[in-house]
Amino acid sequence: MTTSSAAAAGQRWVLQFCHGYDGPFLDCARQYAALFKGTPFKVCTVYLTGAPSAEVEQGSASDEVIFLDYRSKDVSGLKLKAIRDIRRIAATRDFALCIAHRFKPIYVALLGTALPVIGVHHAFGVYGRLSRRLFINRFRERLLLLGVSNAVRDEMRRDLRGWPAERIETLYNRIDIEAVQAEQVPREEARAHLGLPQDAWVVGNVGRLHPDKDQATLIRGFALALPQLPAGSLLAIMGSGRLEHSLKALAAELGVAESVRFLGQVAHGRRYFKAFDVFALSSDHEPFGMVLLEAMAAGVALVCSDCGGGREVVNGAGRLFPLGDAAALACQLQALAESEMQEQSALSRLHETFTDEAARSRFWRLYRGS
Repeated sequence: MTTSSAAAAGQRWVLQFCHGYDGPFLDCARQYAALFKGTPFKVCTVYLTGAPSAEVEQGSASDEVIFLDYRSKDVSGLKLKAIRDIRRIAATRDFALCIAHRFKPIYVALLGTALPVIGVHHAFGVYGRLSRRLFINRFRERLLLLGVSNAVRDEMRRDLRGWPAERIETLYNRIDIEAVQAEQVPREEARAHLGLPQDAWVVGNVGRLHPDKDQATLIRGFALALPQLPAGSLLAIMGSGRLEHSLKALAAELGVAESVRFLGQVAHGRRYFKAFDVFALSSDHEPFGMVLLEAMAAGVALVCSDCGGGREVVNGAGRLFPLGDAAALACQLQALAESEMQEQSALSRLHETFTDEAARSRFWRLYRGS
């Protein structure tokens, strides 16, 4: 375990408890630490899994970072050691509340502390299990649940019947727009890095090659649209996964193999979003869709399947198509290719809804009302 300096006497703290910092969860920690910027509170972020890292410590934007350095197998079952650890940490200073991301940290925080807990859920299906519903119902008097989209919130409300609606709410994910834009490289440089022609019209997609992401519908829609798209148009898919072979076979079967580029796993992929003319998300079960915010920051036109949290991000700022409907997707791609005007509504919506400032005001209203 590593810690920074000891807490000052009389200082009030917020305990942020995260399962780990892989993938998007480091930025999730930053997002919630940013809620307390300019307040009397200091933030101590604790990672249940993951080795100590100076880069993670810096990226957490917290006043103190603690790495418990568990492996996933160490926190299965009753998680008694983790409960003892969080109880010991909670006793070291004057914590006002705990923000816990995902079910396991919520479980540990509720059993290891007497603090009010704000539980943040980033996925569907958390309370489908009876055992989890029985457990969480015991603590609802000191628990506020937040979903990263209305879609996640509404599923939790259906599963946790009898809970007051105001104790299961939505707080959208967000990005530091200036920081993301500063990281994104210009269009020509991005295309050179990804090996894409400078003069092609490019539809981009980012995500695991997994059934949930439904790149099969994306490839079918692109193939249907291709005869009406500008000459040399490409579909560029950034990501890896178990469906790579079958998706390549599908592109070949549809006669578009030469027009579909599988870019593989690209380090720091969001840096290169300006390489795309359109960003397409075809997922069938997206709780939110952080990549949509990153595409908005790049000024890229959006098209997204009309389901899950992605619909909430794109609605009014991009184009939607019915889930799994390749023909409807093809129509939207054709319309975007024919449009001479760059749609500006996405960037406006990003600034209005998906920033730290917008989330901060909503968070404090929810917290004070809980």
